[in-house]
Amino acid sequence: MNQTNQNWSLEQQRVDEVVSEISRRIHLLEQETLDTKSEMIDIRKNFWDDVTVNFDDAAERAETFASLKQQAELLSERERTHRQAALQLRTLNKLQHSPYFGRIDYAEEGEQSAEAIYLGISSLRDGSDENYLIYDWRAPVSSLYYDYPPGPAQYETPMGTIQGELQLKRQYMIREGVILSLFDTGVTIGDELLQAVLGGQSDAQMKSIVATIQREQNRIIRNERSRLLVVQGAAGSGKTSAALQRVAYLLYRYRGVLTADQIVLFSPNPMFNSYVATVLPELGEENMQQTTFQDYLVYRIGKAFKLEGPYAQLEYALTNADEPGYKARMEGIRYKASMNYAQLMERYLVYLGEQGLIFRSLLFRGESVVDADTLKAYFYSLDHSIAIPNRLRLVAEWLLEKLKEREQAACSEAWVEKEVELLDKETYLKAFQSLKRQKGFTEESFNDYDREHRFLAKYVVAEKFKPLRSRIKKLGFIDLKAIYRQLFTDPAFAVSIANGGCKLPAAWPEICAGMVNRLDGGEMAYEDATPFLYLVERIRGFQTNTSVRHLLIDEAQDYTAFQFVFLKRMFPRSRVTALGDLNQSINAHTSGGSDGFAALTELFEPEETETIMLMRSYRSTRQIVEFTSRLIEGGDKIEPFNRDGLEPTLTSAAGETELHRLVSCRIEALLSAGHGTIAVICKTVSQSRIAYEALGKAVPELRLLEKETESFEPGVIVIPSYLAKGVEFDAVIVYDASSSEYSRESERRLFYTVCTRAMHELHLYAAEGEWSPFITDEAKRLCALESQKTATVNSV
Repeated sequence: MNQTNQNWSLEQQRVDEVVSEISRRIHLLEQETLDTKSEMIDIRKNFWDDVTVNFDDAAERAETFASLKQQAELLSERERTHRQAALQLRTLNKLQHSPYFGRIDYAEEGEQSAEAIYLGISSLRDGSDENYLIYDWRAPVSSLYYDYPPGPAQYETPMGTIQGELQLKRQYMIREGVILSLFDTGVTIGDELLQAVLGGQSDAQMKSIVATIQREQNRIIRNERSRLLVVQGAAGSGKTSAALQRVAYLLYRYRGVLTADQIVLFSPNPMFNSYVATVLPELGEENMQQTTFQDYLVYRIGKAFKLEGPYAQLEYALTNADEPGYKARMEGIRYKASMNYAQLMERYLVYLGEQGLIFRSLLFRGESVVDADTLKAYFYSLDHSIAIPNRLRLVAEWLLEKLKEREQAACSEAWVEKEVELLDKETYLKAFQSLKRQKGFTEESFNDYDREHRFLAKYVVAEKFKPLRSRIKKLGFIDLKAIYRQLFTDPAFAVSIANGGCKLPAAWPEICAGMVNRLDGGEMAYEDATPFLYLVERIRGFQTNTSVRHLLIDEAQDYTAFQFVFLKRMFPRSRVTALGDLNQSINAHTSGGSDGFAALTELFEPEETETIMLMRSYRSTRQIVEFTSRLIEGGDKIEPFNRDGLEPTLTSAAGETELHRLVSCRIEALLSAGHGTIAVICKTVSQSRIAYEALGKAVPELRLLEKETESFEPGVIVIPSYLAKGVEFDAVIVYDASSSEYSRESERRLFYTVCTRAMHELHLYAAEGEWSPFITDEAKRLCALESQKTATVNSV
């Protein structure tokens, strides 16, 4: 037996032993889980039989409470034990199929022999509970596997740096307890394993990458120093995957201190939330909080306005270029995304501290309790050095006192007499119970007509004034919509506020007119939503969240400078991980260029900021990466992973009818080739609907994905360009790559984003006319050119 076969045999023998131990643990845990579940059922079934209930006197009530508490705690403890056992059982079931993926032999400095360390998704000790059979990939020693080749190596622990020598680095692919491949490797995770993983089919959910983490990705995952970690990476470089493994690492590293609900992920759309939802549970961790920035805006101001979303704004940018006012709106979108506008807002807030706040009169039964002018005068009579939110709270306290006076006067008014006489039985009893809780009330007093009447009058008045009291406490006497509108009512007003310190766009008068029209119609444009909410928060007091300790922002290149400012204020204690690719900046505010992540990095101190560049693309085949890298400036810096595949194809068609026939044939061929996720990517929603209607007859399994779609499922889909971002597909069909669709420089990044969604196959079509100018002659040479006559399925 040669050395390789002997190693394989010994390694398989160890796998068998570990799997046997895992099976033994599973059997014990299954029995424990069944026993615990049975106990839980018994406790619930007999809960009240085991509780002594007696409320006769204080002592009996205390004993009853103690008995209830004891029984509830027993049930809670059994439920907690059951949950923990079920979680362990789920992890062990995963380990049973593939117990580990790597091994390192490491000799610490001063030690004579090396220890063999096996890495998996979770730790496992032997039967004696003394030795590790498997180390969790997040353990400090496991970083050696990702960071070093055989030779001198060190790793960090809470106790300090451990130095030594890495003598062996071995990788495995184990399925159902059987070693399918085994090889020794150097500094990077071996190409053989990556080839096997990346060559597989795409799925409805993103998968864990712990077995194939690269050294640069490991830097992201284990970074604990930076308050701001910026990850700028090429399409398919594993940014999001590394960030999710980072969350799993942090939950492991700070177990008992950090919990999943203290981590928030802002993702690009609800469908993406579904796509990444299984990664953390696969690693035995709870999912963090996930939302989109748009969902947050809707939650905060969606009831007050018909709120435009980022995709509706992008649709406008892509389809309305010929409409009147388009250039002014686009200029306004870019301006309101900038730090210039944030500075203008700060100057406006200074102005409002001195003058200009707009108040609402407080009305009761159509009459003024305190009018708007009186409110304004009282507010500005207060010390101007006091912050606006604190002054408003002082106004609220003053108003509540005024309201008390008005309530007392109302008790003797005629309308109260009528209300008391018309009280129905239910309201009467409710008033009686409420009044019983008041100091000085006795049941005898309710038999006295005059006292009863006074009590009921107070009750009626208090109930009628309750909405007004609530409004005052919520600072509802401020007209926030009018205050924001005031900035745009007269274009010269903002010029005076800026006073030369903040540059205003040339189209400012048109921008103001458009904004006022939308606001008066009850609409809030996407570019105004964050600035408006920021103004609201600065006036009423920021609703900060100090419990969130880690904030992840995916597709961060699509966030505005203003949104970064807002998020920094909203999560003041949070560390931020921002993931993005400037070449995929597709939102309307970035169409004219981007300053990268400068707006974000300026919010943090330089010494607490780190930027990591990921330039190697793993998603697509070498042929696809070489093609897509020629679509953008600086694409030559992107390094393709050496995984071969088919060349991208360019197919011209003579009109839409021929286009739909060719695309249908291509879909049929891709399905026959075994591809599980196939995307026909269109530029806009309207184009997607046209394609869906035309192709649906020939491809009955076709589905249309729109912005309301919340789950990502495998199959054949038609999808707008911007919804495809962040997701990958086995094969991508670009529905129309002609110059009529992609020719403006502002669309270059969108076109690049569309093409980089493909893992294995990329096919571009043009209904008629010239190809997009982004497809250079050099890029065309990398493709299989197919004309209308030769573009048949069999020629691919």
